[in-house]
Amino acid sequence: MNAEPADQIRLLEVQALDSRIAQLDHKRKSLPEHAELERLGADLTQLRDLLVAARTEDSDTGREQTKAEQDVDQVRQRAVRDQQRLDSGAVTSPKDLENLQREITSLAKRQSDLEDVVLEVMERREAAQQRATELTGRVASLETKVGEAEQRKTAALSGIDAEGFTAAKEREVLASAVPDDLLKLYDKLRAQQGGVGAARLYQKRCEGCRLELNITELNDLRAAPAGTVVRCENCRRILVRTADSGL
Repeated sequence: MNAEPADQIRLLEVQALDSRIAQLDHKRKSLPEHAELERLGADLTQLRDLLVAARTEDSDTGREQTKAEQDVDQVRQRAVRDQQRLDSGAVTSPKDLENLQREITSLAKRQSDLEDVVLEVMERREAAQQRATELTGRVASLETKVGEAEQRKTAALSGIDAEGFTAAKEREVLASAVPDDLLKLYDKLRAQQGGVGAARLYQKRCEGCRLELNITELNDLRAAPAGTVVRCENCRRILVRTADSGL
């Protein structure tokens, strides 16, 4: 294959732009904000689950407290009625008096036990409310961090996309000036060789594979006409000769 030396040099410029576009794509995918947002998202999910659990416990213990307080009130009302019967003198039978006094004593014990239950439930509910308040603050703080990271990511991606768009337009203009057969070979090699299809020969070294050419290879290149498209014997990339090739 033959191509004007200027077209081969232009191919190196296309390669430089392709390499830059690939670097930008890698940069886009490896922004630190991606990992940060993933970590923050996992932490936020965990905190939200804990917050739901704390609020659920608050709700459950609230109902439990209401039920316990109702039980205390019922026992208290019954004890008041019994005490009123005792104080009224309506009960005169010694046996009935004894039974009534025993019931009043039993109700007092029952009320005390139920009041202890109410206190225990109130303590659990207060603890749940405190956890919910703390977790609400932590969730809000983490949501702020997520928002800030999202803003940083958006700004970074915007800059990368703008630079990538410019590079792509420059690449389109340059590539349109490269002969079709040369560009087709270059694109094929670039797909096979990790994104590098053409490399400069610099100081007797291929900049594609970084290997120095031996004397036989160098002599072959010296003998090849300037318009001949040559390939590196080691990596098979298009090898572009320049004034700095060392030939």
